[in-house]
Amino acid sequence: SLLQEKGIDMVRQRTQTEGSDASDHFLSINDKSVDDISLEFFYQPHTITLMLGCIAWITYTAFARDDSLDWHNNVYTGLACVFVVFMIISILTLPNGPFTRPHPALWRCVLGLSILYVLLLQFLIHQDYATIRGIIVWIDPSMENYTIDSEKEYGQDCWDITTERLWGHVDWFAFGHYWGWGMKALVIRHYGILWTISIMWELTEMMFGHLLPNFYECWWDNMILDVLICNGLGIFTGMQVCKFLEMREYKWESIKNIRTTKGKFKRALLQFTPESWTHVRWLDPNSGYMRIIGIAQFILIWQVVELNTFFIKHIFPMPAEHPICVIRILMSGLISAPTIRQYYSYITDPCCKRVGTQLWVFIMILFSELILVVKFGLELFSHTQISKLVLWFCLNIIVTCAGVFVSVKIYRFRHMKAVKSNGKKTEKESFLSSQDEGEQSDQHSEWESDAINRLLADKEPVRRSPRHSAKKVDYSAAETRRRKVQLPP
Repeated sequence: SLLQEKGIDMVRQRTQTEGSDASDHFLSINDKSVDDISLEFFYQPHTITLMLGCIAWITYTAFARDDSLDWHNNVYTGLACVFVVFMIISILTLPNGPFTRPHPALWRCVLGLSILYVLLLQFLIHQDYATIRGIIVWIDPSMENYTIDSEKEYGQDCWDITTERLWGHVDWFAFGHYWGWGMKALVIRHYGILWTISIMWELTEMMFGHLLPNFYECWWDNMILDVLICNGLGIFTGMQVCKFLEMREYKWESIKNIRTTKGKFKRALLQFTPESWTHVRWLDPNSGYMRIIGIAQFILIWQVVELNTFFIKHIFPMPAEHPICVIRILMSGLISAPTIRQYYSYITDPCCKRVGTQLWVFIMILFSELILVVKFGLELFSHTQISKLVLWFCLNIIVTCAGVFVSVKIYRFRHMKAVKSNGKKTEKESFLSSQDEGEQSDQHSEWESDAINRLLADKEPVRRSPRHSAKKVDYSAAETRRRKVQLPP
């Protein structure tokens, strides 16, 4: 064309609108793409291969098994097939979420697992108590005669403090406290919010102790063993790991470019570490009151999730170490990692206008469990003391605001301290530099004055080589230069 003949290259450029920018921010937390793929085989869909494999596996299990022996085994096998097929569909169809390590398929399975759980809760909500209790006994017949009264009590003889009793409280629950708060620190990454949740949970145990007797604990168990030692050490350990990961340099090399076997093995193990580490700022000095409401809502949701755990095992009697309870806790911890990341982006990023898929499913799980607890715990909740419930809700708001206030004060104190130290350092450096410049200028002027004085004091010219002996010294130039130089008094 005429434009091409004139050398004008017409390039169509894509304009970024506000909607496309918001969509990009949403995709970064809901369906993050994998950068720098080195082994393409592990990141290709393989849809036909998976479909043929599923058909072959289903055909084998359908005809190779003898389904006339035990109906329990038939139900187990059918549920296992449903689970496996749904996980495969999740890998093929669901979004990655905010994480891609060690592989996006893992986090797609986590989302699929949460979807299966929320569907199971919908089924259980529409059953009667006897049916749900029968399902638990069918899974574990030893639960038929289990009662909640057989649980260990912690709130008796609180002033009988002995070494044996203190050591008796250091059980696997204490390690669970430490490990759990370490994991919470890894996903929340804020001292103020972590300590607020920790203190608020102890207050929650006090407020709901009349409904859950297992919540009654001695004062030293609440404040010292739980808050300061177990929770405190867990928070400190998790935050130190966060500090290490934040200071680490993330520069990944393709495993194909590594020559040694040891290097390849090390790179394979590092695949299970984060690809990058984001510095979070839950409390920004420029944020408004909506940020405080978002954090208060986050803390309240956390308390309800924890309460659901204890109410479920109390209403449907099971010990805390039962596999159903342990699997639910581990699953909730795994689901909470992408959920918290999506919630953080939603309340802190103004360009993120939508909640992530995992966050949406997690909220549905929360309220489904709450509905299940309220429906089958009406007799238990009939003994609720409304005054304590109102006090608990008010304490959530007060403790949250106090935690936010203290966090902001500490941040401002550290910020002002850093600014003052940097200002003093800058002022000292500028003073020293100006002092050095003044001394150097004084030295130059003294040297110049001494040279002129020596030049004027010499009556006879300096003896020079025969080639320069015919030259005469011009004193007029020296006099002129002397008049122009301002000598010190």
